[in-house]
Amino acid sequence: MEVFDRSKIKEILKDKVIKCYQIRNSRNIDDWRNNKKLFKDTLDPFSAVLDAKVLNSSIDEWIRNFEIPRQQLKPIQKQIGSIHQEILGSLEGWENLEIGKIIDIKNPKKKMLAEVKNKHNTTKGDHKILVYDTLKYVITNQYPDYTGYFVEVLPPNGKEYNKPFTPPDNKLNGERRPENKQIRVIDGKSFYELATGRKDALRILFQEFPILIDEILTEEFKDYKQIDLGKNKDFLFNKVFST
Repeated sequence: MEVFDRSKIKEILKDKVIKCYQIRNSRNIDDWRNNKKLFKDTLDPFSAVLDAKVLNSSIDEWIRNFEIPRQQLKPIQKQIGSIHQEILGSLEGWENLEIGKIIDIKNPKKKMLAEVKNKHNTTKGDHKILVYDTLKYVITNQYPDYTGYFVEVLPPNGKEYNKPFTPPDNKLNGERRPENKQIRVIDGKSFYELATGRKDALRILFQEFPILIDEILTEEFKDYKQIDLGKNKDFLFNKVFST
């Protein structure tokens, strides 16, 4: 794993992996009822009944086996964006600017800065406008010779791209922000290549990811049992990222 500092990545993952394990392995319905987590997003009772019927489950079985796991997955997915930000920020020459800063990471030597998001469709139109305007402001006022990137780690349809970022503004009848060669949108695989100089950097990280998770959970939980993920682990990666 010469592209990455393995010990740094393990340290980045440790608390997040432990938290996710604890969240995902809680199936106590009473706990979820009592702390109102189950109904936080306004659970639809009609949808619940329909889904339980077609799955041939009681409501308690449906809550335990389907709804709680679905809700538990949300905070896990939220962790991934910060994981990518911290890993990229841990690379040689890069700085993680942490939560609350205008941008996520920067590299003074490469003269690059970036806002990192996990999935292309989780950032809504209004927020994309905000990202563009923020990058423009930072480049204009603080880093005039830098290139700013909006990183979409998970791209649509396995695409690779590194192109001018020109999001449409719904408040202006869809008029796009003007093209600026210093403000770009890029997929995760391409950005990892830019950040590391290795075309296969993201694949290397993906291959090491489950190994590090096993190490962390084995060290933390005595009852944790390692499971082989099977060949479809690589199939998932290849479907999401062009090869």
